[in-house]
Amino acid sequence: MFKLFRENTRIAFSSIRSQMLRTILTVIIIGLGIFALVGILAAVAFLEGTVTSNFAGMGANAFSISRYDFSEQVGRQNNADTRVNPVISYPQAQQFQQKYNFPGAETSLSFTAAGNAEVKFNDKKTDPEVTVLGADQYYLPNSGLETVKGRNFTSFDIINNNYVCVIGSDFEKGILKDVDPIGQTLSIRGARFKIVGVLKARGSTFGNRQDLNLMIPIQLARSLFSAPNIDYSIKVSIANSDFLDGAVDEAILTMRRVRKLSPTVSENFGIERSDELLESLRSETDTLNVAAWVIGIITVFGSSIALMNIMLVSVTERTREIGVRKSLGAKKSTIAMQFFTETLIISFIGGALGIFLGIMVGVILSAVSGSEFFTPWVAVFAALITIMIVTLFSGSYPAVKAAALDPVEALRYE
Repeated sequence: MFKLFRENTRIAFSSIRSQMLRTILTVIIIGLGIFALVGILAAVAFLEGTVTSNFAGMGANAFSISRYDFSEQVGRQNNADTRVNPVISYPQAQQFQQKYNFPGAETSLSFTAAGNAEVKFNDKKTDPEVTVLGADQYYLPNSGLETVKGRNFTSFDIINNNYVCVIGSDFEKGILKDVDPIGQTLSIRGARFKIVGVLKARGSTFGNRQDLNLMIPIQLARSLFSAPNIDYSIKVSIANSDFLDGAVDEAILTMRRVRKLSPTVSENFGIERSDELLESLRSETDTLNVAAWVIGIITVFGSSIALMNIMLVSVTERTREIGVRKSLGAKKSTIAMQFFTETLIISFIGGALGIFLGIMVGVILSAVSGSEFFTPWVAVFAALITIMIVTLFSGSYPAVKAAALDPVEALRYE
């Protein structure tokens, strides 16, 4: 059996070499079909992995209060009912923090002080692209962040407005390269801050460099980066996720009192739960997965038809060869296996090309965004199964047709 398969493989490669242009075109067609399937699934896997890693870090027992509920704003930009909510001012954020007394809850306040700040260290300085955040001691744990060097802010730092800062990991690749950052002093708008902590790397999301952030105590940020209508963000985490629904309900009531809203007026602020947001994003990626499968199946079906037609042409061109082999005693199964082996080889070459190109989509996306590469194993296995289906679908009929040829008529064929 193995000897027969080896002989059929040798004949198949010989036939492929004799029809190189046609084989290349066939391989490209199959490769594009598999690439469409693997490439789209790889892109979806990258998107899903990036989204999951970015939002899952916030934890299933946390939620945030902001000016808008962005999950409800999607698709409503042109809606006449869309209204402009007032910003969450610092007095309102403070009032919420003081009045919200849900058991086991920790509330943090923060705001983006600057999105294009320049940071100096000795004679070095960054490009004006550093994001400066004003935050308190609860911001890091409530946001799912952690330090790999040094420490977080303490209540003493916040209450006494100590000139300390926590930096993102990208600073160690730039102005603090080859320097132990803890204890070093950075200059921001003339103010000097001592580094007390370095955050764990998070990578980039769609061009947003999350590791080039710098955090300073919130009161210092308010004095250094004063601006009208600053919008503050409130993050809340609770000890037990089983009580998250009750914590959210209590937060809504507390914020309504802070905003002085009457019972008949709807909320003019947004509540975003980490678990609901993550689930919503996952449902969107599930839709993309379905679309990827539909597009991939249609493309692969077209590739299968193309491969079948090319193999039928090959059977017609080699009719006399089939007649000679049959007259020398070749069995129908031998002839059928010969053409099926040729189809299998072409399918696997095209499939390998498609899988390679598809995985490269994920690699390129990861390299461009600076995020972790998520190997699309589901897409790879799907591609392998698809190759087998394409081979069975495209190779069976030409192989059966070749095996069914009458040897006398085949020898007469011109």
